[in-house]
Amino acid sequence: MLNTISGMLGGFVAPLVEYLGVGHQGSPYATVYPWSAATGFGTKYTNPASLPAGQGYGIAFNPAGTNILSVNGNSPFVAAYPWSSSGFGTRYADPATPLNQADQGNFNQDGSAIAVGGPFSPYIYAYAFSSGFGSKYANPATLATSAGTAAVWNPAGNAIALGNASSPYINAWAWSAGFGTRYSNPATTPTGYANNVNWHPAGTAVGAAHTNTPFITTYPWSSGFGTKYANPATLPAAGSDAGGIAWNPAGTSVALAHATSPYVSAWAWSAGFGTKYADPATTPTGTGNGIGFSDSGTSIAIAHTTSPVVTAYPFSAGFGTKYANPATIPGSPGYAISFA
Repeated sequence: MLNTISGMLGGFVAPLVEYLGVGHQGSPYATVYPWSAATGFGTKYTNPASLPAGQGYGIAFNPAGTNILSVNGNSPFVAAYPWSSSGFGTRYADPATPLNQADQGNFNQDGSAIAVGGPFSPYIYAYAFSSGFGSKYANPATLATSAGTAAVWNPAGNAIALGNASSPYINAWAWSAGFGTRYSNPATTPTGYANNVNWHPAGTAVGAAHTNTPFITTYPWSSGFGTKYANPATLPAAGSDAGGIAWNPAGTSVALAHATSPYVSAWAWSAGFGTKYADPATTPTGTGNGIGFSDSGTSIAIAHTTSPVVTAYPFSAGFGTKYANPATIPGSPGYAISFA
C-alpha cells in the first residue's frame, strides 16, 4: 500500500512513498529499498538487527505498510518486524505455536492475521496479528490435499486460497476470524504444481502460477470457483514453469514470472485474458520466481534466480524501459517480491 502521503504546502504535493521488498536465498534473506516510479531503486535499507533464520521464500508488507513478514527455510520459519520510513524495527517474538516449515505467507486485508503455506500437514497456518503474532487459528476442518505454497486472502478478507503440490493444485476456504468450510474444487484444475496463487484486486477472479502448460490458470470467483477462463491465446514457451502471478491494482493486466526467456509475460485482462503485451526489451536474467506490481500500478518487479536478482520496469499497458539495477543487489536466487 502507498503508505505515506505528505501534506500540501503552497501548492506543492510531496511524492507518494513506496517500498520494494525482495525475499532471497542469501543473507540477509530479506532486502528492502525505497521505491520511486520516477527513479527506481533507492539506497538499500539497513538489515534488521535480528535476521530471519534462512532462505527468504516469501516476503510481505501489511496493507498499512507498518509491518513486514519474511518467510524462511529454517526454524522458526517466519520473522516479522515493525516497518517505517526508517526501515526495520525490533523483531517481534516468534509465534508461540511454531510452524513445521513454510513456503510463502501474507497478511489479510486489515493486517489482523497472517497465513503461511507449508510442505507438511496441515499445509496452511494462520495466526492472529497485532503488534506481533497472536494465537494460532485452528486448522481447517478439511485440510488441503498436499504441500502448501502461497496462502493469500481475497481483497474482502472472507476467503483464503492456497497453492498446492498435487491435484487439485488450488484450494480455498471461507474465512471469518478463522477457517470456514472448504470450497469445492474447480471443475477444471490447474495442470501442475501451483507455486503461487493470487486474487484479482476486485476479488472477482483467482489464479494460479504452476508447472506444465499453460502455466497460468484463472477462474471467476463468487463464493467459489467458477468455470475456468480460456487460456491466453499466446502462452509462454514450453518449459516455462511459473513461479508467480499478479494482477495490477486496476485489474486491467495480469503478469506471470516463469522459467524460460523472457522470464516474464503479461496480458491485458478484462474478465479473461486479452492480448499478450510485447516482451520487455531487456529481460530478467534468469528464472522468474516472484512478481508484483507497485501499489501505484506504475511499476512491476520480478525476483529471479541470477544477478541482479530483482528486475523492475515501468508499466502502463506494457513494459517500459528497464530501471537501473539496485546499487546493492540481494543474495541470489530471488524468490519473492512485495511492494508497500
